[in-house]
Amino acid sequence: MDGMKKDWNIVVVGAGIFGLTTALELALQGYRNITVLDRHVPPVPDGSSVDISRVIRFDYADDLYLKVALEAYEKWSKSPKYKDIFVPAPVVLTSDRNSLGRTYIENATNALDRANLPWERLPSADATRSLYPTLSGPLAGPEFMGYHNQQAGWADALKAVVSLRDECVLRGVSFLSGRAGTVVKFDRDTSGTIRAAKTLAGTEVLGDLFILSAGAWAASLVPMYNSTLSTGQVLAYLRLSPEEMKKYEQMPIYVNFGTGWFNFPPHKDTSLLKMAVHGWGYERSPSESEREILKSDVSTPPFAVTGGRKNYIPLDGERRLRDGLKELLPELAERPFERVAVCWYTDTPTGDFIMDYHPDYRNLFIAGGGSGHAFKFLPVLGKYTTLALHKALEPELSKKWRFRTEYKETADAFAGDGSRGGPERRQFLANERAKL
Repeated sequence: MDGMKKDWNIVVVGAGIFGLTTALELALQGYRNITVLDRHVPPVPDGSSVDISRVIRFDYADDLYLKVALEAYEKWSKSPKYKDIFVPAPVVLTSDRNSLGRTYIENATNALDRANLPWERLPSADATRSLYPTLSGPLAGPEFMGYHNQQAGWADALKAVVSLRDECVLRGVSFLSGRAGTVVKFDRDTSGTIRAAKTLAGTEVLGDLFILSAGAWAASLVPMYNSTLSTGQVLAYLRLSPEEMKKYEQMPIYVNFGTGWFNFPPHKDTSLLKMAVHGWGYERSPSESEREILKSDVSTPPFAVTGGRKNYIPLDGERRLRDGLKELLPELAERPFERVAVCWYTDTPTGDFIMDYHPDYRNLFIAGGGSGHAFKFLPVLGKYTTLALHKALEPELSKKWRFRTEYKETADAFAGDGSRGGPERRQFLANERAKL
C-alpha cells in the first residue's frame, strides 16, 4: 500500500505462519502498532501450521518455488535459530502407475537439473529397500518410479510456531484472542476502505491496514472469487515402543505422488510415527448457525473447535492411511492409531500462494492460499509477504501470487500443481460432519 506509515494500526487476522511471519517482518521494519487476532493464542490448536512435524524440502516442479524453497532450506539447515527445530532426513519421492504422479516427478527432477542441484534416481523398489532397509513393504509397486534427495528434513511445527510467536512478542507485536479475537466480519465504508474488524464478542478492532491470513477460514470473511477452497486432509499417528523408535530412527521421509500418502521419521519427543495424505481432500459446508454468523456458504472448517483437532477421520481416509502403511511398513499396518485428525488446507486453483491486495477493499491485504505446502517457507515467508505488501515483489512472483478473479464462474477450477494424488475430492457426509 502506498504511503504506509510506521505508526499505522496494522491488524493481522490469523495467527498461522502467514500471519505471524508477516507481523514479525513488519515489526522488524519498524512498524510499531501491530495486533494479531485469532480465536486462540498461537499455536492455534486446529490451525494447519500446528503439529509435531512438517516436511522441509526444495524439490519442486516449478523453478520459482524451487528457488524460494532452497532459500528457506538454507536457513532451516544452517541458522542457529532452527537448531532444535529442524531435523535433517533424506526424502524419497515416488509414484506408482498414476500418470500425474509420474509427470510431477519428471518435472521436479528436470527443475533440479536446471538449478544444478543433486538428486539420485531410484531404479526400482528393490534398490530403494537396499538403500533404506527399514522400508519393508512393496513401496510404489512393480511400476515404481522415484528418486531421493539427501538435502531435506522435517521441522517440529509446534516448536517453530512457539518460537515465531515469542519473537513477535519480543518485537512488540500484540495479540488478542478468544471471542474478542475471533473476527466474523469487516466494516467498510462506501469507498471500499475497511474501518474495523468486528469480532464474535461484538467488539471492533480499528485499523489503517488489515492483513487477512486466516487460512481455511478466510473465504468465510470476504469474497474470494473462487480463488480458494478449504479442504480437509487426513493424518494419523502411531505410538512406537523404545525399541521401535531405535529401529525406525534412520527412516527417510517417503512420498508417493500417485496416492498422496507420505510419512515422517519418528518424532523423538512424543515417540509418534506420523503419516498423512496430500490429496484432493474433503469439503465442508458451514452449519446453519455458522452461516448465520458468517453470511457465507463456502467450505470451511468447524467454526469453534476447543481443545484442538477432533480424534476423527472418515473411514475411507483411514483406509488410505493404512494402505500407505502396507506400502511402506506392513508390519505396522493393522496397529491401532494413537490418534487421527483432519488438517485443513487452503487450496488455490493452481496451488500458488496469494500475496496481494483484495480487489474490493483498498486496505485489505491477503496472505495465504498455502495449498498444503507453505510451512517449509517459514524462514523467508515474511520477507516475501511484506515485499508484496509494499508492491516490491519481482515481477514473476508478483504475477504468480496475485489475487485471481478469473475463476469466479469456473465450476471446477482446482486443478492444483500436479502434486496431489488419490480419489476425487468429496463433501463430508452428514454423519461425518457431526464428528468433526
